Amino acid sequence: MSEAILEIRHLQKSFGKNNVLKDIDFTIYPGDITSIIGASGSGKSTLLRCINVLERPSGGEILHNGLNILDKANNVTAYRAKVGMVFQSFNLFDNMSVLDNCTIGVTKVLKKDKNYAHELALRYLTQVGMEPYINARPKQLSGGQKQRVAIARALCMQPEVLLFDEPTSALDPEMVGEVLDVIRTLAQEGMTMIIVTHEMAFARDVSTRTIFMDKGVIAEEGSPQQIFTNPQNPRTKEFLSRFMNN
Repeated sequence: MSEAILEIRHLQKSFGKNNVLKDIDFTIYPGDITSIIGASGSGKSTLLRCINVLERPSGGEILHNGLNILDKANNVTAYRAKVGMVFQSFNLFDNMSVLDNCTIGVTKVLKKDKNYAHELALRYLTQVGMEPYINARPKQLSGGQKQRVAIARALCMQPEVLLFDEPTSALDPEMVGEVLDVIRTLAQEGMTMIIVTHEMAFARDVSTRTIFMDKGVIAEEGSPQQIFTNPQNPRTKEFLSRFMNN
């Protein structure tokens, strides 16, 4: 088997006396598409933010290619370039064009020249169907278009893993499909991804593994077929009950 890209070991996160994550363990290998499902408040988004070190875990380890990224000697900025994140609220720079949103990380963080960054941005903006909008500002775009730009921006950093934090939750229903189609294409191309989502049919059809979180723990994990057709945990069964006949 390939070497693990990410190993999450005994991860914990508390806010005051509120234990949001409790002893989370899982491993990500190249090509894995891991969907994380569960009710609101189960710790899914906090887990992603801890993996990206936007939140500092209260305990445990995050091993990236064998190195604990939480050790103070390690460079979190360089790590984030390898473990990219797409947010539910897009997080684009409103004062920059679509093209500049995609090139700034390549030039400022990866220290690549502008021509290289420009070519890379055009490649990924074309891939997500946003090349005609390179000179537009985010305020001129629909929610679905903003999210496709955000995905292109993340791809420009050429990450080893992409984290998606409920990438369709801020979108109007008619725009959800266009973003899911982009993620589906990335899956077919072998991109390693961790996706927090409420889109159950999408999680079932695209994932290689599904994790069900409940009250800060991984209550159950397995193949999508196992989780969606034969869940073992009563809480998983309860959560998925309305999807079981799909």
